[in-house]
Amino acid sequence: MQRLRIDESSEGQRLDNFLLKVLKGVPKTHVYRIIRSGEVRVNKGRAAADTRLDLDDEVRLPPVVVKPDSGKAETAPPREFPVLFEDEAVLAIAKPAGVAVHGGSGLSFGVIEQLRRARPQARFLELVHRLDKETSGVLLIAKKRSALTALQDQFRQRQTGKTYAALVIGRWPAKLKVIDVALHKYLTAEGERRVRTTEADAEDGGRRSITLVSVAQAYAQFSLLDVTIKTGRTHQIRVHLASAGHPIVGDDKYGDFDLNKALARGDAVRGVAKGHKLDRMFLHARRLRFTHPTTGEEIELAAELPAQCAELLSSLEPAPARPAS
Repeated sequence: MQRLRIDESSEGQRLDNFLLKVLKGVPKTHVYRIIRSGEVRVNKGRAAADTRLDLDDEVRLPPVVVKPDSGKAETAPPREFPVLFEDEAVLAIAKPAGVAVHGGSGLSFGVIEQLRRARPQARFLELVHRLDKETSGVLLIAKKRSALTALQDQFRQRQTGKTYAALVIGRWPAKLKVIDVALHKYLTAEGERRVRTTEADAEDGGRRSITLVSVAQAYAQFSLLDVTIKTGRTHQIRVHLASAGHPIVGDDKYGDFDLNKALARGDAVRGVAKGHKLDRMFLHARRLRFTHPTTGEEIELAAELPAQCAELLSSLEPAPARPAS
């Protein structure tokens, strides 16, 4: 018999999620069985799977057989990332492109697993939100469960401000400032996740998606955009910009594949100075604004453009001057 005391790292968590974390190696069906049977007690009383745990609650567990750890977590090499902000409740890092935020879908580890290995003394580290593997920029991590729930509420209620920098092919029309087009997720024949535009009331379950766009800098053959999203759909920015006829440079799912290959090799590309390379997608979460979950202070963080992106911008042919009126 085990008796566990709830500390602030588990405060506010559902009972079933707490047990699944504590009883690693125990089948999920067995965890739910011991909850339903009343063998799990919270403060000496029966509790449901969705019971929220409070600070200093006592959880009593019956004897269970735990399978030995397979060691998968040990495959994540410890790694720190550039810190943009940190205190006792929140950690914000500059995530590089090419690194997933978490393991899964064939990946054994991501940013969060590497951080946990690098910080074994940390009692709690959880992702507040996510970025695509190919996207760089500001990534927020909670160091307390109370901070996690408060920040996730802000994201759900669209009380945060997140701005992306995206370099797209072609001259973006200045009048196109709002893209309000529904999106639908699907799997390719190879089992890869993709997203396409559709109608909001379509039978395939299209979900309304809104992206706001402004031109930060116009070039002869490209446009640098500031992009914000009012809805957080999978691949939303990538699909919306591509559907408008201006795919993101380097996007390997929805972009111009020939141009991407030429840039990755450093081949001649119209509008780009010879020899400049880009072997990643030019989408960067450059700014994030949120209310601090403990102090109530408004925090605004910025992540500088990665060197490869900044160097590419410096190599682009400027837009032709407007004729004098």
